Amino acid sequence: MNVLALDGALNGFSTAVARADAIAARREILANLALERGLGAVQSVLDEAGLEPATIDRLAVGVGPGRFTGLRIAIAYAKELASAWRRPLLPISSFDLLEFGQTFERVLTVVVGRPGVISARYRVAAEVRRASGRIGEVLDAVLSQVRPFDQDDNGGKTLTVVGAAEDVLTALAERAITVQHVQPAVTPSAAAAALIASSRTPSGTLHEISADYGELPAVTIRQR
Repeated sequence: MNVLALDGALNGFSTAVARADAIAARREILANLALERGLGAVQSVLDEAGLEPATIDRLAVGVGPGRFTGLRIAIAYAKELASAWRRPLLPISSFDLLEFGQTFERVLTVVVGRPGVISARYRVAAEVRRASGRIGEVLDAVLSQVRPFDQDDNGGKTLTVVGAAEDVLTALAERAITVQHVQPAVTPSAAAAALIASSRTPSGTLHEISADYGELPAVTIRQR
């Protein structure tokens, strides 16, 4: 199974190839170079893996939430390639990309959007809560509707957190929540997407794949 994956929602723009359930090549470029050099990055990982488009079995793309511009570019490229090569395209959530390769009984996964804005998913067993918006509002929304946290040795609340920025960790500390901050196990994010897609069954059509922006960027309307 050969899988080509792209992601522009998390950090920079990344692309990777998985072959036989292992990463054969990966590359990440700056987010502001995605439009100009994104397809070149795709070609470079294909060359490094020794693959041609005809040998790719399926594609995968991160569909967000995440950074607005990078998300749009990655999805557009992935759809173009999947259509041209007549291959299935699998959409992968940013939350799944960040959590991939690790097992959590209880976890808060955070995707940073524009300054002060996040998307968060709180998951414990089969119970899931998700929200997007201002940091404090999101944390209160997802953490107040689920079961109590485990108690640490000092009687405080403990929580495993993946992907959070410093301002999110500060907001959690203000709520008396002790955090075990965990980094993603597989980077860049496109590498996680390629491995996830290797074991998932394609379904749906290209037209059904759309971006999950979390929260759209603020728009300034000029006054005449």
